[in-house]
Amino acid sequence: MAQRKIILSADSTCDLGEELKARYEVHYYPFHIILEGKDYQDNVDISVKELFEAYYERKALPATAAINVAEYVDYFKPWVDEGFDVIHLNLGGAISSAHKNCVLASKELSGHVFPIDSHSLSTGIALQIIEAGEMIRSGMEAHEIARTLQQIIVPRCHASFILDTLDFMRAGGRCSSVVAFGANLLNLKPCIEVDNSDGSMHVGRKYRGPLQKVLPQYVKDKLAQYPDIIKDHIFITYSSIDPQLESLVKTTLEETFSFGEIHSTHASCTISSHCGPNTLGILFETETPSK
Repeated sequence: MAQRKIILSADSTCDLGEELKARYEVHYYPFHIILEGKDYQDNVDISVKELFEAYYERKALPATAAINVAEYVDYFKPWVDEGFDVIHLNLGGAISSAHKNCVLASKELSGHVFPIDSHSLSTGIALQIIEAGEMIRSGMEAHEIARTLQQIIVPRCHASFILDTLDFMRAGGRCSSVVAFGANLLNLKPCIEVDNSDGSMHVGRKYRGPLQKVLPQYVKDKLAQYPDIIKDHIFITYSSIDPQLESLVKTTLEETFSFGEIHSTHASCTISSHCGPNTLGILFETETPSK
């Protein structure tokens, strides 16, 4: 019996970037962005710039909604009917219902859709997509790729980011006004860490000072934290950032290690709506599983 061909797919929150999306033939399904009573598709008919303008000009706060079961079924079914298997990577289950919905949808499609809980967000998922793409090229079957991703690759991917302001976290109810005021008053820039065992987030080190000072130190700290970083790919991902700061981060990476490819990508509307402007993170994979 001939092996079924494989479609590689992901939630729009993977922030892969157009070049890598094309390189690995990745399909996206967009999250929902709710702004001022209208339902938009993430990065399809609304941009991060428009989100931030709505908040700062009109104090309109965006909300996000996960892809529902029916949407996933409608999205996957044509491929399954044509004889494909589908590997689909979801935003971490600890922060979204997308993976649960995707699992429910897969049960309606004869076992030919393989949902992966990334236990991550943004380009933490993109790292997993690259691994999946390489496994597809090597000829592995979908069920084997899914098992390898979930058991081996997911625990090796690390995501964190620096927040410039807690205003969006506060506005969305994710931290108190007192905490946000105190952080702004003291010029604190918290590092948000993603736990790759379940995708939950917690506050790590709190840096103090302007981003010009904080970002290079954050990069050096994260790279020094792990002795076995895989140097094929590393991502710089941001909601919005001064190009000079992006360049500063890239230079710091280049001066610290020799990476095969340093990718700079924009965060999706879903990610940006929760973290606000001037958020930047580096995301990478290690040889062994670790938090």
